[in-house]
Amino acid sequence: MNGVISVGMADYKTARSPDILLTAGLGSCIGICIHDPFLKVGGMAHIMLPTAVGSIGGNPAKYADTALELLLREIVGMGANKARLRAKMAGGAQMFNFPGKPPVLKIGLRNAEAVELELKRNGIPLLVADVGGSFGRTIHFDVGTGELRIRTINHGEKVF
Repeated sequence: MNGVISVGMADYKTARSPDILLTAGLGSCIGICIHDPFLKVGGMAHIMLPTAVGSIGGNPAKYADTALELLLREIVGMGANKARLRAKMAGGAQMFNFPGKPPVLKIGLRNAEAVELELKRNGIPLLVADVGGSFGRTIHFDVGTGELRIRTINHGEKVF
């Protein structure tokens, strides 16, 4: 039986095959999954905001830039080869509509862009991005196979 490891908001966890990483309640947040398919290790972060720049103290797992740095350091520390790492992400929804408001409120889009930028900066290919829309997601990431299962209310389930 695979162990299911829960990743909370503003949290990240790493695991080895055959474990499954799970995060629920992705609205504007991003669930980013990073995987070394050869070693079968990986991790997931539940990111709430694009950048820690300008924040005072707080939890580094909350932000795209600092959470990815921590996650990558831990995965590589488990023996993963950075050149083999692959990423998949989900979330980044626009849960509330504010007509006429500036794009600064489009936090889901900004989160997705920030994660993509950090992946690119680290040379990690993004294989799947199921982002946007106006609905929440729950994701399961199989560290052994790299399979990402995305469940939504009223929008079905997808497997990548």
